[in-house]
Amino acid sequence: MALTLHFNSVSNPFRSRCSENGNVNLTTAKILFRISSDLTTPKARFVVKRSETLAVKQLERPLMEYMSLPASQYSVLDAERIERVDENTFRCYVYRFKFFAFEVCPVLLVKVEEQLNGCCIRLLSCKLEGSPIVVAQNEKFSASMVNQISCGNGQGDSSSQQLSSDAEIEVTIDIPFAFRAIPVEAIESSGAQVLDQILRLMLPRFMAQLAKDYQAWASGDTSRQPLGSGKI
Repeated sequence: MALTLHFNSVSNPFRSRCSENGNVNLTTAKILFRISSDLTTPKARFVVKRSETLAVKQLERPLMEYMSLPASQYSVLDAERIERVDENTFRCYVYRFKFFAFEVCPVLLVKVEEQLNGCCIRLLSCKLEGSPIVVAQNEKFSASMVNQISCGNGQGDSSSQQLSSDAEIEVTIDIPFAFRAIPVEAIESSGAQVLDQILRLMLPRFMAQLAKDYQAWASGDTSRQPLGSGKI
């Protein structure tokens, strides 16, 4: 950004001259000040990918049929952490965690896209709750997430099938002024470690809940009641 100041009709004694009648004529000077300032806010970017697989025992109703259910028939799995917004949109409350001593609790709005052998869970928006400095960042970051859920045949064993989850999260934040003394690389490393830890905790739990829900559905339970308790 450049700030330019113009001053007109300013007397300049260094360029004065005397007229024939002895009067002093002061020429008009135009004084130009140019102040340059780079106000670009430093940013940090966190990218984490993680995959999980789980062998699921095939029951009378196959896992592939369960994975082909329309989103409107999905169980929310954990009523303490997930609530249905509409047929294929859900609000998810992620576990609270610490980031540089500040408490963070992301609230995710996700959409489920049905696919041939599973589904894709895609992030629509993310809101931060927690410490005041964290809440203040809600307009200063962007996030994307995709979690591809699919099933396939188990290795040489028709009695089980492989349930897979491939997740990727990317977050870009404006670094708050209070953190700008910390090298960007250190912030990015810490942020990536936190996201990786969240996925390490959440994906296996999500997969276990999914397998448990499949077992209930395959056994004839059509209530689609959530089976989770909100605990890690």
